[in-house]
Amino acid sequence: MQLARRSVLAGLLLAPATAAAALEAQMTARRFDFTAKPREGFTPVAADRLYDAATGYGFEPGEGRSFSVAVPEGDWRVTLEVEGGADLTVKAESRRLMAEQIRTRAKERREVTFVVNTRDASLPPPPKNAPGGTGVILNPREKGTSNWDDRLTVEFCGPAPKVARMTVEAASVPRVFLLGDSTVTDQPFEPAAGWGQMLPRFFAPTVSVASHAESGETMKSFLMEHRLDKVLSQTRAGDFALIQFGHNDQKENWPQTYVAADSTYRDYLRAYVGEFRRRKATPVLVTSMHRRRFDGEGRIINTHGDYPAAVLAVGAELGVPVIDLAAMSKVFYEALGPVQSPKAFADGGKDITHHDNYGAYELARCIVEGIKAGVPQLAGHLAADAGSFDPGKPTPPDSFVMAPSAARSNAALRGN
Repeated sequence: MQLARRSVLAGLLLAPATAAAALEAQMTARRFDFTAKPREGFTPVAADRLYDAATGYGFEPGEGRSFSVAVPEGDWRVTLEVEGGADLTVKAESRRLMAEQIRTRAKERREVTFVVNTRDASLPPPPKNAPGGTGVILNPREKGTSNWDDRLTVEFCGPAPKVARMTVEAASVPRVFLLGDSTVTDQPFEPAAGWGQMLPRFFAPTVSVASHAESGETMKSFLMEHRLDKVLSQTRAGDFALIQFGHNDQKENWPQTYVAADSTYRDYLRAYVGEFRRRKATPVLVTSMHRRRFDGEGRIINTHGDYPAAVLAVGAELGVPVIDLAAMSKVFYEALGPVQSPKAFADGGKDITHHDNYGAYELARCIVEGIKAGVPQLAGHLAADAGSFDPGKPTPPDSFVMAPSAARSNAALRGN
């Protein structure tokens, strides 16, 4: 899906949080009706109404049913009125899972509400003669995608995606920022997925999940490309930040971004923690999940060296919550074993690093368990049906069901 990026708002001199609040305030609730008999107060939308920048709404071209509304960057509460006889899964932006398998009886009507974070690549310009940049340095894969454009996109998936009406209104909620690499990011195409794009489904509409993770990123590159600047420009007191790096930081053959586990990697972790704490937000460190590499006895081989231990050490040193995804992924993969575990990975299991929908979903459930155990203030925002999860007893891969998105690609994923 090729979508135009929004232009930088000229002359916007407010502080980032104030600017965002001002823009959100300009956005009154917008209500759309997709039925043959539109309700009063709702904008009627025909099934063949394509997105039009002049009106700021419409369906995206191509396969699938993705509906977009022009909005400034911010947090948006979306309420769907689901018709009877529906079997609906909802995703937003680049395939972020918002709600799954919403099933209604023949004459039943149900409301589904969730909060979506939208963003553009612009940054408030630094003062004259001050260092900095005016935007995130996007890689070619990101340019023109739903994560970085001027609209909110909601995709209706499933066997019977019957949505009668949709309301979009500004929301003022805490944000859960995700900082990381390809194993966390919103993978834009089926069949790959990162755990970060599954995470919104497990939260109530009292927070937004703002994933800034991207394939190939390291702690250094996240800084150099102004991604951390973008996150910090939007961070407010009471927000959260889940930070998972390590897959790429450990690569000595990437000399510009390599950091050593016993020194510089820890220093960067400390710096990230300090930046969020200075803004009265809660940082949470996450150890990288293992790659799928077994020994002869069916045990996972640690390919991350001392990097997970470094995360645990910095967390203990600074009193920062740590979600040990390395430990949980080891249990998860070993529970599946060498034969079944490829079904949790991208490229039909040929990839030993990146995941498919099933693997990403189960890892997101691991993250939820980590939040419950170590971040009680964030755990209070989990959805009532978030459930519990034992990584040693995962959902059998052949029984897992996820309605696919229309966007699909066989291109190799960035990073390894």
